[in-house]
Amino acid sequence: MAMVNIKINGQPHEVEAGTSILKAAKAFQVNIPTLCYHPDLEPWAACGLCVVKVENSPKMVRACATEVVNGQNYITHDPELMEIRKTVVELMQSNHPNECLTCARNGSCEFQDISADFCIREAPYCEMLKDLPRDESTPSIVLDPRKCINCGRCVQVCQQLQDVWALEFINRGYDTVMQPAAGALLNESPCIKCGQCSAHCPVGAIYEKDETEELLAAIRDETKHVAIQVAPAVRVAIGEAFGLEPGVLLTGKIYAALRMLGADAVFDTNFAADLTIMEEGTELVHRLTSKDGGPLPQITSCCPAWTDFMEKYYPDMIPHFSTAKSPMMMQGAVTKTYYAEKAEIDPKDIYSVAIMPCTAKKYEIGRDDNMHASGYNDMDLVITTRELARLIKRAGIDFLNLKDEEADNPIGIYSGAGTIFGVTGGVMEAALRTAYKLVTDEELGDVNIQAVRGMDGVRSGEVPVGDTTLRVAVAHGMANVRQLMDEVREARDSGKEPPYHFIEVMACKGGCIGGGGQPYNTDEEVRQKRAAGIYNDDEKSTVRCSYQNPSIIKIYDDYLGAPLSDRSHELLHTKYHARPLYQK
Repeated sequence: MAMVNIKINGQPHEVEAGTSILKAAKAFQVNIPTLCYHPDLEPWAACGLCVVKVENSPKMVRACATEVVNGQNYITHDPELMEIRKTVVELMQSNHPNECLTCARNGSCEFQDISADFCIREAPYCEMLKDLPRDESTPSIVLDPRKCINCGRCVQVCQQLQDVWALEFINRGYDTVMQPAAGALLNESPCIKCGQCSAHCPVGAIYEKDETEELLAAIRDETKHVAIQVAPAVRVAIGEAFGLEPGVLLTGKIYAALRMLGADAVFDTNFAADLTIMEEGTELVHRLTSKDGGPLPQITSCCPAWTDFMEKYYPDMIPHFSTAKSPMMMQGAVTKTYYAEKAEIDPKDIYSVAIMPCTAKKYEIGRDDNMHASGYNDMDLVITTRELARLIKRAGIDFLNLKDEEADNPIGIYSGAGTIFGVTGGVMEAALRTAYKLVTDEELGDVNIQAVRGMDGVRSGEVPVGDTTLRVAVAHGMANVRQLMDEVREARDSGKEPPYHFIEVMACKGGCIGGGGQPYNTDEEVRQKRAAGIYNDDEKSTVRCSYQNPSIIKIYDDYLGAPLSDRSHELLHTKYHARPLYQK
């Protein structure tokens, strides 16, 4: 890699050619303020906060979008620059509601932090607020365009990373508004509720629909038996809300905190992840060995945002989709059937709650009639990792000093395969561990399948399973998914052999560890640390394959019969149908 010699505030440094001024400065502990820049996105220099001077030049340049030049000296901080940046922030404040105390982002707002850094105590410009309605049309996320600072992150995420195009900028100048095309409501647009717009928004213009009050009301209702499940990715991220590094495993403390909040039963979604693998792995083997098993490749379906995307953009791929429900919905169904019978509780009295890293899960619980397999709402409520953190703080729980506790039986025990669902490639790896056993009737020697691990947007490989070499692929981030789906579609339409046997798709970058409901300030380094925490949970598990989980063996023996049985299909499987991009 070619290197260049530059100076930052007169101090000599050597950096890679092509590095932006912003990244070069940060590498040497010089922080230039930004609001529009995010490391996941291409810089587009919208906010103007990162202006710097180039020595011996009359121009000021925007550090996020300007590459370093050999021999240049960049001045990042001086009285003039600091005054310019302060003025930019003050002008933004004049168009931004002063509602910090009641804002969903209070205490975790980048604009609030930058305003504090500049010690702004007075408002020198008259207030010019836009009178725009809040959009609460989706069950997942809320748009409050009054608070938008026109940084463009949400639009870039929606169009570039996710390739959904539900959001864009309408009008120009002061009248610029961030919203779906033609002023449609978000629920009428192609939005897949992934929440990546909210995860990347630096202010409170987009946020998850808060349903913590609904949970507290259910807990206070003595007629309700509140059963709460915890998704795998939550346990390696929630610590960030309490000052810990990403990736610290806090499973036992989450169980304890939920009981302190008033949960009557605490389960783990990882149990249902093992259940999903039994169903989906068996389905894959049927497709591989039977003409009637369904077309190849089989595509996983755990991610509701991806499911919504597929139904809108790739409805011709529906026959390739696994019919297995997501672990959350399987857990909801068995909670109100199998668990209800075991505990002798009327299922109508069970209030089933899930703690998820994902805003799309709020949508999934009511997506169609298949989500009522128990005869009731299989899931009553979903709250995100962020919402759970707020609840714990609100309850005055000393979270980090709680003693670890265990989940409740019979649907709380999980294998290592169940926990790796939380990271991209994890569903694939878990399924291959079980598929190997189903095909060969032998134990897989090394259950760590490196071919499907990593953070590349699209990964493919070959995995030997008995006499068959499975061609597999993993994609995360919807723009990457398009690439994979188009490859499969082209092969199918031209009559060629499928390029893959099995495909895993996750809507969010990194999979669920990077979900739209996870703690803010997620970037590649954070995702890597969370992924390491997930794999650590797998490594320390005494049982690492779904079919070895004694609770899974028992539920099939006592209740379900076998994977893909009539009862399994009734409770654990679903159907898909084409949906229009724009709802009427």
